[in-house]
Amino acid sequence: MIIAWTGNAVMGRKRLPTPKSSAYITPEGARRLREELDYLWRVERPQVTQAVADAAALGDRSENAEYIYGKKRLREIDRRIRYLQKRLEEIVIVDRTPDDRTRVFFGAWVRLEEDETGEVVEYRLVGADEIDPHRGYISIDSPLARALLKKTVGDEITVELPRGRTRYVLLEVCYEPLDALQTQGSPPGYLTPPAL
Repeated sequence: MIIAWTGNAVMGRKRLPTPKSSAYITPEGARRLREELDYLWRVERPQVTQAVADAAALGDRSENAEYIYGKKRLREIDRRIRYLQKRLEEIVIVDRTPDDRTRVFFGAWVRLEEDETGEVVEYRLVGADEIDPHRGYISIDSPLARALLKKTVGDEITVELPRGRTRYVLLEVCYEPLDALQTQGSPPGYLTPPAL
């Protein structure tokens, strides 16, 4: 076993297991995962397999860059296919809104105002496979989303983010897309979601 000294701790090749993410996903997220799996299995994998076979037919495989790269890409595709197959078996598709639509639950769009700066941001709480910072989609497992769960409009939330402790006020909870994301007339002080 190779061991590296990192100052305070000794690290080996074995990595700590990543924390298990929640199995919840929106119907759109589940559809995208199925489409990705289908594309990898029916389109990309056959293309890469054919490219590897063509490269192998050229002769010496030890110095054949196309063959080596193709085999590496094939392993990456197979790893992703295995992950998607396993993930699709364990996900729970949340396809209905909660009975209490005034509280924050999975799938909610929320509008928050940062207490200190007055900046207004919008997020949607989604599954770990759907995270998209550009669209404001944050994981239900993130510190901010966990702090928001079961809160109602007017509640204050304090959360420890990588940039430091931040306080928000919950301005709006909705289970359809918020107007500011779809229209030109954003409210004063509205910003796109910042990096967490």
